[in-house]
Amino acid sequence: MEILLPKMGESVAEATIIKWSVEEGQRVSADEPLIEIATDKVDSEVPAPEDGVLVKRLVSEGDVVLVGQPIAEFSIEGEAATVSAAPAPSVAAETAPSTGASQTLPVQEVVAALEAPLASSNGMADGARPARMSAGRFYSPLVRSMAKKEGVSQTELDGIQGSGKDGRVTKSDMLAYLDSRGQQPQKAPAAPVSAPKPVAAAPFAAPKTSAPAVSVSGEDEIVEMDRMRKLIADHMVRSVQTSPHVTSFVEADVTRIVDWRNKNKTVFQEKTGQKLTFTPFFIEAVAKALRDFPGVNASVDGDRIVLKKGIHIGLAAATPEGNLIVPVIRNADRYNLNGLATVVNDLANRARTGALKPDEISGGTYTVSNVGTFGNVFGTPIINQPQVGILALGAIRKKPAVVETEEGDVIAIRHMMFLSHSYDHRVVDGQLGGSFVRRVADYLEGFDAHRSPV
Repeated sequence: MEILLPKMGESVAEATIIKWSVEEGQRVSADEPLIEIATDKVDSEVPAPEDGVLVKRLVSEGDVVLVGQPIAEFSIEGEAATVSAAPAPSVAAETAPSTGASQTLPVQEVVAALEAPLASSNGMADGARPARMSAGRFYSPLVRSMAKKEGVSQTELDGIQGSGKDGRVTKSDMLAYLDSRGQQPQKAPAAPVSAPKPVAAAPFAAPKTSAPAVSVSGEDEIVEMDRMRKLIADHMVRSVQTSPHVTSFVEADVTRIVDWRNKNKTVFQEKTGQKLTFTPFFIEAVAKALRDFPGVNASVDGDRIVLKKGIHIGLAAATPEGNLIVPVIRNADRYNLNGLATVVNDLANRARTGALKPDEISGGTYTVSNVGTFGNVFGTPIINQPQVGILALGAIRKKPAVVETEEGDVIAIRHMMFLSHSYDHRVVDGQLGGSFVRRVADYLEGFDAHRSPV
């Protein structure tokens, strides 16, 4: 049988091969790790499906592989033959009307069948040509997509020195080339023989620009981006290019929460075994507001808005290496304060130790980032695609504030914090985006000070 690269999350389309754990011809047990892979979200392992033998590796360390692409041939214990993956469906099979019972394939399987390169004598299965060859070289769909996006001509592409198997150009090769390309002087274009016909520009098409060259002196230190930092950078740039970001700010009085926590945190830990931070209070308020404003708990699919039924809140966390990872609290609106404290502490601890599973960092519908952890008053966070909103939580600070009482307004010392809500202005307008963050503040300020700690 062929082992395919598994789907690692909703927005993950590819992974980098880090290390093979098993040699060709080696016998392994079910669930024993075969290979280590990495995405822009998490490092993981692909286990053996059954007891058997790794017959052949189909990818090499350092390769960038698409979800659904074959990575190895595997023989199950007691089976001598190796079964290849089904060939890509023909055009006739795609368009012919079905008769009788029909079968629906998952989207990733269809994409893999149509786009992933399949093994054959010339590197491609018969009839499959999405990952084409030029000048005797193989180019994956990812590389061709990057070349098209950055305006890299076929001649330029053929001239890039590849570090992959058989000289293949990998994603890393493309990133390195694009970095150096921006620093090379551009040749003056040759004078045209005849004036070209005017071509109408596409609406809203932004001109392509390359990063300016950076001047480096002998006193400067040059640090190469690691794989995770490159992927995060790419994700952030694509998010800003995809969504027009707007940010609304609200200041909230969280004195009731601060006083309640100070009074009950010791009892809470003794009763539940969980340390009580401020994060569960914030997640509880956000989950309630998302129920009130379902238009924020959504994503965009072309010209359609997908309203998510489940409230799955991603919690941005920094790793010890300084990178960012977003574990997801699934069905956050169904937890009480004790349950939220338990799941938040568990995810945060395993995020710091790199022990999160792929399904624990995927499927989020809204994201919260606590910039107050670093002493920041507020921030303007970047949306985690394909979501339409993200909330930044500022530091809680003591400030003089006007408090309304029955005897009149008074100035008092209160615990105040800023909430910053960035949202996708394609589908979330100012009224919805501003009302949502105001509702989060209302839930925080209306916290029941007489609430039982357990």
